[in-house]
Amino acid sequence: MKLSMRFPLNALRVFEAAARHSSFTRAGEELGMTQTAVSYQIKLLEETLGEPLFLRRPRQILLTKAGEQLAPKVSEAFAMLQEAMTSIRGEVETTLCIHSTPTFASQWLARHLGSFQLKHPNIAVRLDTSGSIIDFARESADIAIRTGRGQWPGLRSHLLMKVYFTPMLSPALAESIGGIHEPADLLKLRIIDAGDPWWAQWFQEAGVPDPGLQGRPRSRLGAQSFEASAALAGQGVAILTPEFYADDLASGRLIQPFDILSSDNTDYWIAYPENRRHTPRIRAFRDWLLCEFGMPLE
Repeated sequence: MKLSMRFPLNALRVFEAAARHSSFTRAGEELGMTQTAVSYQIKLLEETLGEPLFLRRPRQILLTKAGEQLAPKVSEAFAMLQEAMTSIRGEVETTLCIHSTPTFASQWLARHLGSFQLKHPNIAVRLDTSGSIIDFARESADIAIRTGRGQWPGLRSHLLMKVYFTPMLSPALAESIGGIHEPADLLKLRIIDAGDPWWAQWFQEAGVPDPGLQGRPRSRLGAQSFEASAALAGQGVAILTPEFYADDLASGRLIQPFDILSSDNTDYWIAYPENRRHTPRIRAFRDWLLCEFGMPLE
C-alpha cells in the first residue's frame, strides 16, 4: 500500500480510533464527531488506499486484512508524534497511571513505589486498584499489573513473579485446637473463602482429596489482602501467597504450617499497549519494576 504525498491525516486519526474501539460510534464519541462524519473519513482513506479497511456488518465492524496490517502501525505513529511534540515543547513527564490488583498494590507496590519516584522525580504517579481487568482503550491507565498467563491481544507483557499459594493462620488459632499436625487438621477451623478453587487444589496435592468444602460458607472478601487481615485477626485459615506476607511470617503473626506450595500457573505480569511501548514514562516504570523483581530487561 502506498500513500500519496497529501495523505488524509485526519482520516488516519479517525481510522485509528475506529480500529481501537471496533466501532464508528465510539470513535465518534471520542473524537467529537458524528457517526456519519467518521464513516466519511474512513471511506476517504479507503479510496486513497484503494483497499477496504473494514467489513461493515449489522451492528458490527471488522477489520479487513489490510485494516489489520495498517492499524498497529498507525497507532504507533500517532504515539510517536505525541512523544515528539512533548519533547520539542520541553514538557515534563505527565502523570503515570498504574492499575493494579488490590493485593499487589497493598502488599508490594505501596511499600516500594517511593524508590521509583526518587529515581524519577519528574513522573507523578496515580495508582488505581481493582480486581477487574481494565480495557486500555476505554480507561485512562498507562500500565497494568495483573494476574494471568501473559497473553492479552494488543498488549506487551512481562512476567514479574510466579504465584504460589498455601494455607496460613495465626498461631493462637492453631493452638486453639492443639496445633496443626496434618493437612486435615485445618478442616477443624473456619476456612476463609472455602469457595476459592485454590483450596480444592491445595488439599488435593496435600493428600486430602475430599475435604468437604462444598458444605462450608461461600463468603468472599474480594481480595487476598483482606483474607490475610482476617487470618491475622484469628478469624480463620486463609490461603495466601507467602511472598506477600514474609514480614508476618518472620514476626510470628502468621504461620505457614506446611511446606506444600501449589500453583495454578496464574502469575503476576506487567502489561501495557503494544503501540505505547516506547512512551518514556511507561518504559521507565517497566524497567524499574523488572529490575526490582530481578527479571531481564528487553
